[in-house]
Amino acid sequence: MNPQDYKTIIFVVTAVSALIAASPALQRFLVYPQTEFFTELWLLGPEHMAENMPYNITRGVSYNVFLGISNNLGNCTYYSVQVKFRNLTQSGPDSFNRTSSTLAPLYALNVFVADKETWELPMTFSFEYSHDDNLTKVSFNRLLFNGATLDLTGTSTSRDPEKNVFFGNLVFELWIYEEATGGFQYHERFVDLKFNMTFNCLGARIKKPEKIVQCGSRINKLET
Repeated sequence: MNPQDYKTIIFVVTAVSALIAASPALQRFLVYPQTEFFTELWLLGPEHMAENMPYNITRGVSYNVFLGISNNLGNCTYYSVQVKFRNLTQSGPDSFNRTSSTLAPLYALNVFVADKETWELPMTFSFEYSHDDNLTKVSFNRLLFNGATLDLTGTSTSRDPEKNVFFGNLVFELWIYEEATGGFQYHERFVDLKFNMTFNCLGARIKKPEKIVQCGSRINKLET
């Protein structure tokens, strides 16, 4: 093929492409490939806005947030949101390595979401725990989550002497059902809430250092 033939082919391809782009009638018959398939996961505060997230947590007090999923994967998808709670030393999800927490989930929210659709759930939670007399350690008893009682026995957190907080972390990991494996796989997305536990006790202790502050009665061990 000589150079003149190449020029002719290039001219014809360019002209046809221009006609297709300029013609609304032709565009109706074209199917453009979709290249951006993704899932959105988010948390909103009690006013249904991205602010005022619960941080200073008081024992027995209920807090409200909203969890949302938006499906843009091109088909109806079966999701599982795994709820986990951790202290500063326990495993958490890693955005850099795209790995989930190694902790077992306390609860799972399973839901089908159609393509281009959004699912949202209001969530209410509260914590039951006890603290030592010196306010240096918090021992968790249970998490009340949307009417379910989740056992936190054996989980505790110590006061950070530098930041003066008792760290707690409520994590929501997104998992997706894979037909090939017949189970859920981590979808490399998570949202979380970071807490300062026993804030009421700590605040009172700071204001009145000469007294030992007792923030309510201690929690008795639950019968299972």
